[in-house]
Amino acid sequence: EQNSKMVRVAFIHPDLGIGGAERLVVDAALALKSKNHDVSLFTAHHNPSHCFAETKDGTLSVTSVGDWLPRHFCHRGYAFWAYVRMIYVAVYMVYFSESTFDVIFCDQISACIPVLRRSGARVLYYCHFPDQLLQTERKSWAKKLYRRPLDWLEEKTTGMADVVLVNSLFTAQVFKTTFCSLVKVQPSLLYPSLNFSFFDQPPEDLKDVIPPRAEFVFLSINRYERKKNLQLALKAFSALQKRLKEPLLSQAHLVMAGGYDERVVENKVHYMELRALAQKQGIEENVTFVRSFTDKEKVALLDSCLALLYTPSGEHFGICPLEGMYAGKPVIAVSSGGPLETIVDGKTGFLCDPTPDAFAEKMFQLVSHPDMAKQMGTTGKQHVVYKFSFEAFTEKLNSFVVSGQKS
Repeated sequence: EQNSKMVRVAFIHPDLGIGGAERLVVDAALALKSKNHDVSLFTAHHNPSHCFAETKDGTLSVTSVGDWLPRHFCHRGYAFWAYVRMIYVAVYMVYFSESTFDVIFCDQISACIPVLRRSGARVLYYCHFPDQLLQTERKSWAKKLYRRPLDWLEEKTTGMADVVLVNSLFTAQVFKTTFCSLVKVQPSLLYPSLNFSFFDQPPEDLKDVIPPRAEFVFLSINRYERKKNLQLALKAFSALQKRLKEPLLSQAHLVMAGGYDERVVENKVHYMELRALAQKQGIEENVTFVRSFTDKEKVALLDSCLALLYTPSGEHFGICPLEGMYAGKPVIAVSSGGPLETIVDGKTGFLCDPTPDAFAEKMFQLVSHPDMAKQMGTTGKQHVVYKFSFEAFTEKLNSFVVSGQKS
């Protein structure tokens, strides 16, 4: 029966690197493959040294085309060129690929949907967050003029998908207020999930990353981007140190682990900004910076920490809090966006104002009461298993793929 329902599914994604969106795409592909569907991935960039293991070890079929196209022009026009690169991949899929597809799963950039529809396949569009809201700086008339056609194109083409999926109720609400012309489109909710089996593997030894004296390790996991507000983690740790006395003072440690891509100027610049901030705060001896860690290193980092710090405000969903809770660690996050739907305040972690003192207060509680951290971690893991299992994600995604329903 499963074979009779086999569907040929293609995923199209701008850049198969390391990030929350990429993890979602990989997990979705694995989920559908587990249902015996024929799955393939298409992208404009795939670097084997900066990607998830499943995309390079033969688990998933990945085709990369169009990487010769520029990503910017003199460090301008990133969004425009991202649209061009994605449309190029779509043209290749529809007109030059030897494969045919029943369903195409598209995310992040909707501009390629008109091309994808030419294939005759049903198009599922996964909206992590409206792209136009990710572009925050629009102070100049030139920037506003540049973004206007791109914003129009995003809204118009998003409405052309057969099914629109969103990652949280927060994003669903933002979708409705942003895309005013799409009143007839009702996005369906599909929470991201975790593949628990991967996080159940024995952790690696991290003796070279975390000093032996570090008994209370706080971990921040996020890309080295300014919008992730990573400075908050450093300032909160500095505020925590002012509250601690020996021996706790020397036993507290912060690990800043972030996605880092040499091609992205902001990653390199912001990494240096954060190191300078740590030095300015006088905490550099108690902070370890980790760049472009492997999946196995992430599991080890989560295993070794007391709690996870999650600093972005208005985050669309945020997969890291799920990873932290499943690892049995409490999560301290900003009280907005996706974490409001994933973290149970006071039970699986803490939801705080985005200030160093607010974070430091909760960090101090956990250092002072390790048993509280352990109990929260136990509750958090149970919460994730119940609400965000890979099996539940697989079944719901599969229902969208095998049915003919429209948004």
